[in-house]
Amino acid sequence: MRFFFTLFAHFAFFVPAKTLPLHVPSAHLAKGSFSFFNVIQRTSLMKGLLILTPVKDSLETARDTFRAVEAGLPNVPCTYTVYDDFSSPENAKLLEEEASRGGFELVHLADLTDHPSPNYLLVLQTAQRLALEKDWGVCIVESDVTVTKETLQGLFDVAKANEDAGIVASVTTDETGQVNYPYLYAKNWEKAVTESKKHCSFCCSLLTPRLLEAFPFTSLDATKNWYDVTISHASLDLGLKNLLCLTLPVLHRPHASRPWKQLKYKNPLKYYLL
Repeated sequence: MRFFFTLFAHFAFFVPAKTLPLHVPSAHLAKGSFSFFNVIQRTSLMKGLLILTPVKDSLETARDTFRAVEAGLPNVPCTYTVYDDFSSPENAKLLEEEASRGGFELVHLADLTDHPSPNYLLVLQTAQRLALEKDWGVCIVESDVTVTKETLQGLFDVAKANEDAGIVASVTTDETGQVNYPYLYAKNWEKAVTESKKHCSFCCSLLTPRLLEAFPFTSLDATKNWYDVTISHASLDLGLKNLLCLTLPVLHRPHASRPWKQLKYKNPLKYYLL
C-alpha cells in the first residue's frame, strides 16, 4: 500500500504546466496565465525596492515621472534615485532644485565617470550592487514614463508572488490608453499578467533579486548603450520568466525629449531617409 501511495505522490507532480495557475495577487488576477513552478505558493526573498530614473535633459516629461513615482511609492522599504546622465549645466541645476524637495536622491554621473552619455551600464551595475546588499529588487522608471499610484506596488506584488520571475514589466500606452511602442507586439493580448518570450523594455520594469543574483551586469558588453534586450534574453536563458502586466499600464511618451524621433514610429521610411 505504501508503494502505491509513494508512486501516486511522485507522479502527481508531473502535471502539464498549462493546467497550473500562475500566482498573481488578487488585484491583478487574470485568466489564461499559467506556470508549473508555482504549484506551491512560495515567498520571494525580495525585501524592498530600489527605484531609479536615468535622465538627460528631458525635464518636461521627467518632472511628471518624478511626481508620479513619489506619489506612488510602494508600501515596502524603498529608495528613489535619479541619475543625471550629463544633462546641460542649466538642466543639472534644475534637477538639483527638484531634488531639494526631498522626493528623490540625485546622482550626477559626471561625478562618477568621464564616459560620455549614455551611461546605462554604470547605472545598472551600481543599482545591482546596492540592491543585492539588501535583497531588494530594482525598478527602472524611465524619464518619459508616468506611473500610476498602483504601478510600483503592483509590480512588487506580482514579483513577490512569482519566485521564478526574472523581470516584471508594465505595458506602455499612449494618452488614449492604446498600447504603444515598445509593446506593440502585445496590443491584442488579453488584459492579464502574461509570460512574454519577447523582450521586456526598461520603460517601467522590475528586475527581481533572482535575476540580479544570477546574472552579473559586469558581464554586459560595454560597447553597447542599451541592455533591455540582452537582459531579457538572459533572464529566459536562466530559466526565469518575464511577466508583462497589461493590468498595470503606464503612460509612455517615447523620446519626448527628442520630438523629431517620433517620426521613427509614425513614418519609419521617411525617418531613415532624412
